[in-house]
Amino acid sequence: MYKRIGAIMFISSLLFLAGSNTQAQTRNRSEIDKKYTWNLTDLYPDDAAYENSKNQLENEISQLVKTKGTLANSANDLQKCLNKYFDIRKEFNRLYSYAGKKYDLDTRVAENLSMRQELQQRLTDFYSKTAFIEPEIIAIDKEKIDQFLSAEPELGIYVFYLHDLQRRKEHMLSEKEEKILAEASLMSNSPYDIYSVFSNAEFPFPEIELSDGSIVKIDLANYALYRASTNREDRQKVFDKFFDAIQNFKNTYGTQLYAEVKSNLFYTRTRGYESCLARALDPNNIPTQVYMTLIKNVNDNLDTFHRYLKLKKRMLGVDTLRYSDIYAPTVKGVDLKFTIDESYKQVLAALTPLGKDYVNIVKEGMENRWIDVYPTTGKRSGAYSSGSAYDVHPYILLNFNGKYGDVSILAHELGHTMHSYLSNKHQPFATSDYSIFVAEVASTFNEALLFHDQLEKVKDDEVRLSMLMNYLDGIKGTVFRQTQFAEFELKIHQKAEKGEALTGQALTDLYADIVRRYYGHDDNICVIDDVYTNEWAYIPHFYYNFYVYQYATSFTASIALSEKVLNGEKGVTEKYLAFLSSGGSDYPINLLKKAGVDMTTSEPFNKTMVAMNRVMDEIEEILKKKGM
Repeated sequence: MYKRIGAIMFISSLLFLAGSNTQAQTRNRSEIDKKYTWNLTDLYPDDAAYENSKNQLENEISQLVKTKGTLANSANDLQKCLNKYFDIRKEFNRLYSYAGKKYDLDTRVAENLSMRQELQQRLTDFYSKTAFIEPEIIAIDKEKIDQFLSAEPELGIYVFYLHDLQRRKEHMLSEKEEKILAEASLMSNSPYDIYSVFSNAEFPFPEIELSDGSIVKIDLANYALYRASTNREDRQKVFDKFFDAIQNFKNTYGTQLYAEVKSNLFYTRTRGYESCLARALDPNNIPTQVYMTLIKNVNDNLDTFHRYLKLKKRMLGVDTLRYSDIYAPTVKGVDLKFTIDESYKQVLAALTPLGKDYVNIVKEGMENRWIDVYPTTGKRSGAYSSGSAYDVHPYILLNFNGKYGDVSILAHELGHTMHSYLSNKHQPFATSDYSIFVAEVASTFNEALLFHDQLEKVKDDEVRLSMLMNYLDGIKGTVFRQTQFAEFELKIHQKAEKGEALTGQALTDLYADIVRRYYGHDDNICVIDDVYTNEWAYIPHFYYNFYVYQYATSFTASIALSEKVLNGEKGVTEKYLAFLSSGGSDYPINLLKKAGVDMTTSEPFNKTMVAMNRVMDEIEEILKKKGM
């Protein structure tokens, strides 16, 4: 299970779906109404309180280290150690939440970066000093562990943790070796850290002149905005300039990504796994077949994806669909725009099937500064929800641009937020941290509710077409695009496992083969120019260790579950809310089975394809009626 501290503290949304407009991007933070900004004082009143808490942990860690060699003595000794260990981890989460959010609000400020880096070092030191804990526990026979659990009922909050350690026993090392691996995390975080600083703060983004004569810098936020321009010439310029700039640094990006892969390979070999994929999936007890089946299912259903692309081409009225067209709005004259307050109302209405308690908590977050809404200079791009501060409410980062897609992102992140809120409320800290495999179920479930709610209210064919295509765009981005990324990630690790080097050009060549197959380039379904095959260098998720496939699996699970809820099946809503409250109290596959979906089968994926084709059927009916 991923830790909500360290390099990946947040549940990241689809970075490439977020955007901001030029005016908002250049606004000073002081111009934003406070009610649309984070209130970080809920974490710590000020930096001095943060420093005080951080320094107090040193004494707590010293006390914990004194328990070394005692864990097998008695149930009480084991409980004292684990209580102290998880309390310290909980406070580290809160500290990292504060430091990480200060950095994300302005990545240009060196002090913010320094604060985060220092905490990473302290965290590494903590795991190094406590490297004795898990080897000591693993050395205890399972029979004795069960005796301890019977003798000390309060130890029961750690039962899943203790049994899971026994399951992973063969991949755990000695205390000395575990300490070395803990220290190595200082280096293993570096590829992502370098990528983040370079891409968000120091990359020389190009400027272009748009068709209206305006000059804009194509940074990450403006790339996400202007690639969806209604003007095809502008879209082409944005793609060409952005990826040409990326191409100039593909060797740098290639070196960074290769460093990430080598880091994963190091941990895979030292822990005795057969592959990087097996190691990445093992903490959550996910069979590798789930990953491989997803890739196979998507490749077997590329004809469905190509049907969508052909619809896109037909609605755009172009002779040849180009990669720079894939984000273009397909319905002329429909440019749905919303204020953030209008978006709040729409999302609250859409979430009513989940009950008053759920909706009231969401409303509380909207009214009490859990959300940082607008893009400002230096702010981290994209969107995420962070629920890592166990005793504090979750936080959401947005870069709200007023498009329908931004409303959908809001619903998405609120799904994560409610998952964190309910898990933190109903689970002890030790089992509150859920895996990414289930995390994206909660977010995409909310997106599905929003879509169906909006669709029921819309009768105008033009607006309805726009919304139906937006839904398909979501499937494209979440199921097909993320699986495309997952296949690329799998293959680059497989190459490294064979001893093959990964240069920038080698990564581009591999990515080109995959993306052109997915988009039907050779069949002229969607033409992808050479420069766009450097897209891999722009994707941050490749630094998250086999993270992206879970977007696709979660989406298919959420489609199956949301349809059950919307159809009013008895007991389904209650099961779903219980799932959101379960945290990491069981393995993800088991949690989803209890909620009503079996991810070891192809049924959830097949239902998603049925839903996708159903939407395309309706689009074709409307187009036929319009004589298109």
